[in-house]
Amino acid sequence: QVQLVESGGGLVQAGGSLSLSCIASGRSFSTYSIGWFRQAPGKEREPIAAIDWGGRNTNYADSVKGRFTISRDNAKNTVYLQMNSLRPEDTAVYYCAAKSGLFAGTALFPWQYSYWGQGTQVTVSS
Repeated sequence: QVQLVESGGGLVQAGGSLSLSCIASGRSFSTYSIGWFRQAPGKEREPIAAIDWGGRNTNYADSVKGRFTISRDNAKNTVYLQMNSLRPEDTAVYYCAAKSGLFAGTALFPWQYSYWGQGTQVTVSS
């Protein structure tokens, strides 16, 4: 089992940058793929990016490709989401989630992820 805590959210102007962190506790963090998702008020949870256990493979939603970068440091039990060129439509609560075993890999289907953090708010002003 793994516990996840997100941090780094906040208020930023359009065009600005933020870096989110997802810190994990528990066993065998390096065996989990990690995904980032977001949910805006009144909208469904949207997949953003995922990274496999070794950090060699990543996957991005079209909406953030070229602007967001996911990375991980297994020695620090941390996954990062660097967000550049932020837009007002990026405003949402951002969640990280973990999956392993049968669903290892970088697919961004929320139902594959067993463990979720509590989320961090990102607000982009125009």
